[in-house]
Amino acid sequence: MVNTYPFDPLTPDEILAAVSILRVSKKVQESMRFVAIQLHEPNKESVLDYEIDGVCKRQIFFVILDRADGKTYEAVVSITEEKISSFKYIPGVQPSLIVDEFFDCEQIVKNEPQVRAALQKRGVTDFSLVMVEPGSAGYYGDPIELERRLCRSIILIRQDTADNFYAHPVEGLLILVDLNERKVVRVEDHGLIPIPEEQANYTTNSVKEFRHGLKPLNIVQPEGPSFTVDGWKVKWQKWQFRVGFTPREGLVLYTVGYEDNGRVRPIIYRASLAEMTVPYGHPDPGQRYKNAFDVGEYGIGMLTNSLELGCDCLGEIHYFDVDIMTHQGEARRIENAICMHEEDYGILWKHYDGHTQKQEVRRSRRLVVSAIHTVGNYEYGFFWYFYLDGTLQMEVKLTGIVGVSAVADGTEQPEYAPLIAPNLAAPVHQHLFNFRMDFDLDGGPNSVYEVNTIPLSNDHPDNPHGTAFRAEATLLANESEAQRDVNAVSSRSWKVVNPASKNRMGIPVAYKLVPGATPILLANPDSTFGKRAGFATHNLWVTPYDETEMSAAGDQTNLHPGGAGLLAWTKQNRGLENTDVVLWHTVGLTHVPRPEDWPVMPVEYCGFMLQPVGFFERNPALDLPGETHC
Repeated sequence: MVNTYPFDPLTPDEILAAVSILRVSKKVQESMRFVAIQLHEPNKESVLDYEIDGVCKRQIFFVILDRADGKTYEAVVSITEEKISSFKYIPGVQPSLIVDEFFDCEQIVKNEPQVRAALQKRGVTDFSLVMVEPGSAGYYGDPIELERRLCRSIILIRQDTADNFYAHPVEGLLILVDLNERKVVRVEDHGLIPIPEEQANYTTNSVKEFRHGLKPLNIVQPEGPSFTVDGWKVKWQKWQFRVGFTPREGLVLYTVGYEDNGRVRPIIYRASLAEMTVPYGHPDPGQRYKNAFDVGEYGIGMLTNSLELGCDCLGEIHYFDVDIMTHQGEARRIENAICMHEEDYGILWKHYDGHTQKQEVRRSRRLVVSAIHTVGNYEYGFFWYFYLDGTLQMEVKLTGIVGVSAVADGTEQPEYAPLIAPNLAAPVHQHLFNFRMDFDLDGGPNSVYEVNTIPLSNDHPDNPHGTAFRAEATLLANESEAQRDVNAVSSRSWKVVNPASKNRMGIPVAYKLVPGATPILLANPDSTFGKRAGFATHNLWVTPYDETEMSAAGDQTNLHPGGAGLLAWTKQNRGLENTDVVLWHTVGLTHVPRPEDWPVMPVEYCGFMLQPVGFFERNPALDLPGETHC
């Protein structure tokens, strides 16, 4: 029962075998639920050993919740040795929410007399059309939040069984549920606001008239795609990497490298989404608690879509299925969880020689590896793009349905929530994603520099005409120096350098992180939002590699008061020069909703690029053949 490579995602046989080992040991009782399960990744030394001897020791990591007493356990099971490597109680934490609890919560809330009475006051009598939307409770300094396993729920109403219930929120009614005791512990009613009546359906059968004139657009590759796939290993146009997946992070990339002069040069050892948060800026009691952590509180990989050809993906597609575990310990397959295909991307390079009246042009193409997740009302797509010139890009695509609040008739434009429809507003909020990138540039060790383009002062001897500017690189020598933010004015970027590997000009090779126009957390750093989402207070963090440091907000985010993850680790102020560096990059957007975002939001984008800087001797795409007709 051994996979072909240490990073390969878990198989159903491995999942079932590990669960069986736990059950036979009697450590797992009937009242326990498997909150999380994923590959217990080997350290880098073990992976290097595998490259030499081919021995792959597979271990599985579990997070287990006992719903009888609320205790949390972590376990590591060795599949190779068929034994439990560790099993321990973790005090004072609440693991991520599980699907079972959402279903329980819905019934608990619907059957609660206080809730029914509050709905009847609002004219709701058909409880079959009542929709309960459970969500993470967050942390706001209330002692109950440290003592119990909580879920905060809101109510929405369908007008019929096919209706978009997000159009009809019950404003100001908040229900706090103890998930272990299976009961409502608090009902907050902040006053009557009429439930919006206007429908906002968006499905095909709800559109009265479709536009015309959109002709078919077919993408064909008669000879098939240019990539090859061997299990989870991909080769495409000098790129080599491995695709992976975890139920917590979703899509993961491993051992990304680029072939240059006959050898594959390492660039990134591991890259993934490390955490994300969606803080709302509305101070109203019905909205101010919203601050979801979709990785740590839910496990975004568990919420992965099965993608459909011609809908989510277009062209010659290769799909990767992934196997996850239900909370009862059974294997469940997500078919077409990861999509891979090629896209034309316009011009890669071109020049017209006016003297010879000849031109040379090469078309760009990129390889796309993507996954899409539905978290409640929102969809998040994560797209890694590999380009022919050695550039690597991450693009996040956000769509779905915006969070809403009801407003009374005659309300002028609310200060914190723009109107998007009659009696309906959508609070201003942020989506902030933190990506962890464990670099291994040309085999390491590496250093990190910040690069700013700055104008020279008027009295500088090199600037007699006041027109000179230059790029300045500053070493980020330790963790405190490496907490940095985007600066568009100075075209700020950060580059990872291998001091021991130099190009033909004698300059150390590098890759640079080019950020987009991206915000940081707008909530006060001393607020509960700021303490829990400390990773979002800066666009860049750099740490030395530590195999235990994987989650930007800490391992157990749910109901945690904050201060964990990057905020805690970087207090050590460890040195970063010429070591094994990990970059943590926070990207995102601040969303001020528009009527055009309703009832379903056109895609918004954010992300970053990684580009070679002196890594190659010259343009690595010179060897592309030209088109015969150019």
